[in-house]
Amino acid sequence: MFLRLKHFKNKDGSTRSYLQLVENIRVGNKTRQKVLVNLGRVDDLQNSGQIDRLIESLRNFSTKEWIRKEALNVNQTYLWGPVIIFEQLWKELGIERVLRRLLGDTDAVSDYVEAIFAMVLNRLVEPRSKRGVDKWVAKVYRPEFEQLSLQHYYRGLDYLEKFKEEVEEELFSNVKTLFNLNLDLVFWDTTSTYFQGEGPELSMYGRSKDHRSDCKQVVIGVLMTKDGFPVAHQIFPGNTADIDTFRIALEDIRRRFNIDRVIVVADRGMISNGLIEEIDKAGLSYIFGVKMRRSKRVEAVLNQPGDYEEVEENLKVKEVLHEGERYVICFNPFQAERDRIKREEIVKNLTKKLKQGPKSLVGNRGYRRYLSMQKTDVKIDQEKMASEVKYDGKYVLRTNTKLTNREVAQSYKLLWKVERAFRELKSGLDLRPIYHYTDTRVKGHIMICFLALVMETALCRKLKEIGSTFSYAEILEDLKEIRAVEITIENKRFLARTEMMGNAYDAFKALKIRPPDLLKEIA
Repeated sequence: MFLRLKHFKNKDGSTRSYLQLVENIRVGNKTRQKVLVNLGRVDDLQNSGQIDRLIESLRNFSTKEWIRKEALNVNQTYLWGPVIIFEQLWKELGIERVLRRLLGDTDAVSDYVEAIFAMVLNRLVEPRSKRGVDKWVAKVYRPEFEQLSLQHYYRGLDYLEKFKEEVEEELFSNVKTLFNLNLDLVFWDTTSTYFQGEGPELSMYGRSKDHRSDCKQVVIGVLMTKDGFPVAHQIFPGNTADIDTFRIALEDIRRRFNIDRVIVVADRGMISNGLIEEIDKAGLSYIFGVKMRRSKRVEAVLNQPGDYEEVEENLKVKEVLHEGERYVICFNPFQAERDRIKREEIVKNLTKKLKQGPKSLVGNRGYRRYLSMQKTDVKIDQEKMASEVKYDGKYVLRTNTKLTNREVAQSYKLLWKVERAFRELKSGLDLRPIYHYTDTRVKGHIMICFLALVMETALCRKLKEIGSTFSYAEILEDLKEIRAVEITIENKRFLARTEMMGNAYDAFKALKIRPPDLLKEIA
C-alpha cells in the first residue's frame, strides 16, 4: 500500500488535489492500482493538521519507527559519522594492512592497531593527550575500542616510531596508485612545535615559527608531491636550520624512494650555494627562488635586456643566462602596480614622519632602505627609491632543468599552493598538545599527526574529485552531527542513527559508500 495524489482540473484552470490510499493488484498480466480510500483534499488535510495526526498514529503500529523514536530520545548518543568515513579511508589507504603486516597479525596486535586508529581519529576530530584519548573513545561508537586501555596507546606509539619508514614507504606506494601520484616534482616544508618544560632530548631552543622562543622545540619537515600529498616526514633538533633539514631530506629521497627523475622546488629561505652544489652532485634537478635584494648577481640578471613571454594574464617570463647559470625572471604586472602604490604610500608616510624629526623613525626597518642618513641629517634617498622600481612585481628563479620558461614558472607557482595547503592542514590538525618527554614517544606522536595529515589530504582529494563545493571543515562538522545510539527492547538490541545534516552526504558519496541504516537490529 502507498499514498497517491490525484489531480483534477477546475473550470477556471486551477487544480485540486486529493490524497488516496492505494494498493497494487494484478489483473491478468498487468498491475493495476486499486483505491482503498479517499482521504480528502490535500490542502484541507494539511491546514487541519490531520496528516500529521495520521502519521503519528501510524507510527504507534510500526515497530521500527517506534524503536527509533525511543532510541533518539535517549540522552547518551555516540559520535559516529567521522568514524565511518575515516575507517573507510584507513582501509583504502592500506594503513591497517601495513600495520598488521609489520606488527604481526595476531589478536594482541589488533588492539595496538585499533589504538593507533583511535589516536589518528582523535587528531582529526578533537585532539587530546593519550590519557584524554583513553576517555574520549568512550564517547565514540566503535565496539573495537572497548577493549583498549592506556597501555595500548603508549605501546602503539612505540610501534609507530619503530616502523616509521616502512609505514611511510608502503603508504605512499598505495596512495600513488590510488590517486595517480608521482615524485617528479617534490616540495619540502618545515614547521616547529614547542614544549612546556624541559621536553625530550631532541628539543632545543631555536628559531620558533610559533613565536615561542622562550620554549624548547623540535623542527618537523614534510616532503610533499606537487599535488600537496604528504610523502614522508623528518624530525630534527629544535636548533636545526631549514637549509640543513633540506640537505637531509634530499638524502632521504635518494635512499628510500625509487625515483628516476626528480625536480626539487624550494623557496629562497632554504637555499645556499653549498646546498646547490650538493644537489648538482646528487644528479637532481632544481628550481629555486633567489634572494632579490643586496645581490649583485640578481641585479645583473634583472638588468639584462630581452622580451617577456606571456604565460598567463598575471604572469610573464624571461630567460637570462648569467655566468653559466640559467635564470627565469617572472613578472606580475598587477603585483607591480600594487608595489608602486605601496611605495608611494611609504613616501607619504616618510614625509610626514620626517617633519616630526628623525626620532620618529627609530626602529622602523621598513623605512630604512628608502632613507639616506648622515649624522643628524635624515632624508628620503631618491636614488634608492628609483632603484626599487626594477623589483616591482618580479621574482627570480634559478634552475638547472631543461623545462621551458613557462614550465619553470608554473612549477614554482605550485610551491605556493602546496605551502598554503600545508599551513591550512597544520593549523587544522595542531601538533599540540604534546605531553611526552622521551624522543621515542614524541616521534610516535608526530607520526600520528602525519597519518592524520595523510587521511585529511586523501579525503579532500576525494571530495574534489566528485566536485564538492564545501570545505573539509564544513563537512567534518556535519559528520560530527551523525550520532549513534544502542537500545534494547524485549531482549533485542537495535542500533539507530540520527539524520544526516548539512553536507555530510558528500563524504559518503566521495568514498562511494552508503550511509548506515536509520535503524537496524544488531547481534
